[in-house]
Amino acid sequence: MRAWTSDELTKLGAAEELQIAAERQDGTLRNPVTIWVVRVGDDLYVRSAHERNAAWFRGTQVRHAGHIRAGGVEKDVTFVDVKADDHNTHDQIDAAYRAKYRRYPERYVSPVVSAESRAVTLQLVPRPTT
Repeated sequence: MRAWTSDELTKLGAAEELQIAAERQDGTLRNPVTIWVVRVGDDLYVRSAHERNAAWFRGTQVRHAGHIRAGGVEKDVTFVDVKADDHNTHDQIDAAYRAKYRRYPERYVSPVVSAESRAVTLQLVPRPTT
């Protein structure tokens, strides 16, 4: 797997929100959607607050590829499903969401740290530029 640069991790991890666009079957991008993103170590993660019902999440499952933009960084990425039984990683992601977005009312944070959202957690992995 390709790694993020230190600068990309810093900028993307600090970004309040991220624009995410999944690739359609024909390789074109869907319209971007704004979501929250968290950094855990040298990895970036996103979750669907509306579980599998969110159109943006369903789109990521078609080709597991897309494009993100935040903090002055634009990158083609692969969406890697985080295994449901990886409790340690999920606990760290929960803690990162709670810390980063603590100023928001609990009704906004709770959905992204719920058991259901753990099942729709994606790691963002940078793809090589062609």
